Amino acid sequence: MYSKSEINNSYNFVAKLTKSASSNFYYAFKILPREKRNAIYAGYAFCRLVDDAVDKNDNLPKKNIESQLFNLENKLDDCLENKKHSGLWIALGETLRKHPQNLRHLKDVIDGCRMDLSKKKYKNFNQLTEYCKKVASSTGLAMIEVFGVNDSKAHKYATDLGIALQLTNILRDIKEDYKMGRFYLPEDELRNFNISEDEILSGEKKENVIQFMEFQAKRVRDFFSSGEKLFPLINKKYRFCPEIMKDIYFEILNEIEKNNFDVINKKITLSKTQKIKIIFPSIIKNFYIGLFR
Repeated sequence: MYSKSEINNSYNFVAKLTKSASSNFYYAFKILPREKRNAIYAGYAFCRLVDDAVDKNDNLPKKNIESQLFNLENKLDDCLENKKHSGLWIALGETLRKHPQNLRHLKDVIDGCRMDLSKKKYKNFNQLTEYCKKVASSTGLAMIEVFGVNDSKAHKYATDLGIALQLTNILRDIKEDYKMGRFYLPEDELRNFNISEDEILSGEKKENVIQFMEFQAKRVRDFFSSGEKLFPLINKKYRFCPEIMKDIYFEILNEIEKNNFDVINKKITLSKTQKIKIIFPSIIKNFYIGLFR
C-alpha cells in the first residue's frame, strides 16, 4: 500500500517526534534493533499525540478536545484497515501489522487521557490506580508485546511498573497538575493524615505533610519492586530499554526524597550528568551483548 520511501519517512518522523518529546527515552529506544526501535518510536509518538491533545489544549472547550480524541481513535482503527493516511499513522499501521497486539492497550491511553477532561480529583487509591493503568501501564503492555514477551506473569509486572512511573510523575508534578485543575492525591488518604489540599500546595514542611509524602513514596517503591520482576522475562537484547525507563524515574523519586518532598518550591529534575550515568552503562552493556549474540 505504501512505498518503501513513505514508510521510511514515516519512521523517521516518529523518531523525531520522540526525540523532541523525550530525549531521554529517545536514546534508550535508539539502541534497540531497527525493527523494534521503529515500532517503539511509533507507539510512543502516538501516546504523546494523545496526551498533548488534552494537556496542550486545555484552553479549548471540552467538546473540541473530545472530538480530537474521537478522531485519534478512528485513525487508530484505520491503521488496521489499511486506510490511506500520512505521517505517524503510516509507521503505526506498519508496526501493528508487524507486531500484532491488543489494540485495547492503545485505546486505553485515549480513555485515560479522556479521564483528565472530567475527573479532576480521586476519592481513593483504587480510583487513582485505574487511571494510572490506562495512561501508563497500557503503554508498557503494548511495549512488551513488541518485544514478544509471552509469560503470563509479565502482564502484572508491566502493569505495576507503569503505575510506579505514573505515581512518580504525580508526586513530582503536583504544582503543575493543579494549575491545569487536577489534583491526583487520594482524598481519603489526605483525610487520614489530616491534611488539606492547601497545605500540600503551600509547600510548608509540616510534619504530617512529610509523613503523608513518605507514605506515598513507600508505595511507589513497592510498585517499582514488583515492576522490576518484568525484566528477566524480556529478551536480553531488549531488556535495557524498560530498565532505563525505570532507572530514570526511580532516580526522580530519589531526588524527591532527597529534597525532603518539597516539590512545590522547587521543580525536581535530573541533571545531564545523572541521566548519562543512567543511560551510558546500559548502552555499553547492550554493545557487549550484541558482540556475543
